Amino acid sequence: MAITLTEKAAKHVSRFIDKRGKGIGLRFGVRTTGCSGLAYKLEYVDDSSEEDQVFESHGIKVFVDPKSLPYIDGTELDFAREGLNEGFKFHNPNVKDECGCGESFRI
Repeated sequence: MAITLTEKAAKHVSRFIDKRGKGIGLRFGVRTTGCSGLAYKLEYVDDSSEEDQVFESHGIKVFVDPKSLPYIDGTELDFAREGLNEGFKFHNPNVKDECGCGESFRI
């Protein structure tokens, strides 16, 4: 399986990297937190790590650490605007339950 971006998400990441003036892609992973146990973390990557698993989608490289991969394998990242809010949406086939506030999930 793999990590993928929708075309809309890839365009958003590409524009932001251009605006920053540096970066080689997006780091996607999980951290322990919240009501349900895990939360997504995203950050722009300037240097990759040897242990990173690298996926490419619509010309954007997505870097994933080996500990996060089992929790997010198969996830598609989308970018959506809803009213005044905008942000990434995660379509993760591994999620069994999410907390009410939408900040964390459980596998």
